[in-house]
Amino acid sequence: MNRDPSPDLHYLSGFGNEFTSEALPGALPVGQNSPQKTPYGLYAELLSGTAFTMARHELRRTWMYRIRPSAAHPRFERLTRQPLNEAGGTITPNRLRWNPQPIPQAPTDFIEGWLPMAANGPANTPGGVSIYIYSANRSMERVFFNADGELLLVPEQGRLRLATELGVMQVGPLEIAVIPRGMKFRVELLDGHARGYLAENHGAPLRLPDLGPIGSNGLANPRDFETPVAAYEHTTGPVQLVQKFLGEHWACELQHSPLDVVAWHGSNVPYKYDLRRFNTLGTVSFDHPDPSIFTVLTSPTSVHGLANMDFVIFPPRWMVAENTFRPPWFHRNLMNEFMGLIDGAYDAKAEGFVPGGASLHSVMSAHGPDAETCDRAIAAELAPHKIENTMAFMFETSQVLRPSQYAMSCPQLQADYDSCWATLPSTFNPNRR
Repeated sequence: MNRDPSPDLHYLSGFGNEFTSEALPGALPVGQNSPQKTPYGLYAELLSGTAFTMARHELRRTWMYRIRPSAAHPRFERLTRQPLNEAGGTITPNRLRWNPQPIPQAPTDFIEGWLPMAANGPANTPGGVSIYIYSANRSMERVFFNADGELLLVPEQGRLRLATELGVMQVGPLEIAVIPRGMKFRVELLDGHARGYLAENHGAPLRLPDLGPIGSNGLANPRDFETPVAAYEHTTGPVQLVQKFLGEHWACELQHSPLDVVAWHGSNVPYKYDLRRFNTLGTVSFDHPDPSIFTVLTSPTSVHGLANMDFVIFPPRWMVAENTFRPPWFHRNLMNEFMGLIDGAYDAKAEGFVPGGASLHSVMSAHGPDAETCDRAIAAELAPHKIENTMAFMFETSQVLRPSQYAMSCPQLQADYDSCWATLPSTFNPNRR
């Protein structure tokens, strides 16, 4: 049932379930996926996002009923203009932070505006993640699909209209969108320019984390995720179809729109989520909880509890812990944290980390609140207060992220990041408990 006021979106009832949508009545075959004669003379086509023999609850696949099959395309040719090199990342144990990337001056659409920041696995391996910042100033006139991985979009500036094979979604700052691997789509800018963060997931598809002792409610609720209602483009004329394949862009020219799916059913679908609907949990007694309590989505590995990638947010929330150092404590851990800021300020950093910026803390890299934040937290009167006007996030992964050559040489890299901890004094006094 469509409970959204927009006719272009369904609410998901959960992940791994079957969803259906049709733009014309009766376009979905009944009781059979690929009948000899489909309604309206459509072609049946299957898009698989997981191996055929995965456990049923882990399968991601969608049947599409379209005007022309995807197989009807000419030879792909390698484009002259290629994305910035994402291979050959730098090995460094140092903590890194970047100022926001500028909006481009030259005409740049969404797929031209990917700036590679870090990666920990090539696209031809069944794991790892590549991280980008996207920046664009014009809408796409072509259609794109990514053979290298699932895409998680985190807008920081500018609303995007995502026209996909399964329908249309609009996503803006404080929302996210996920596009399955291989799904064709076009990105149109609704505000003249756009900038944000992008994770390319080469591993298991993102899903909701298990809640364990939390129980059946909390964090991101399945009912708040939305997927498009079927909509199709029945047009003729040249359309460039671009694919990203092992980091390179290849293209062919079609004489029709490839966004021509009239009906569909399945579980391998694009979806969006409003981060403001996240049900934040935290302590009501003492001590700061682990950041895993803020996980929105996770891409698991074969090791139980060890993520290929977690998407974690730090939204507005009440702080009530007693006798507690309330900012995130100083810590070292096994995970590698690429952090971004969508709105406001992050409660562990006083300055230097602004919306559109980013930081990278690698495995066992010591980090935590800067000196100014630490001083304030130790001296603070511990009355209940609410952290407001903020939204930070992390792409967190169990494999080491290597910053790209671009990330290490761009002028936005802060040379003095370590200095934010340099003035932390020693307050040790063996004569005072």
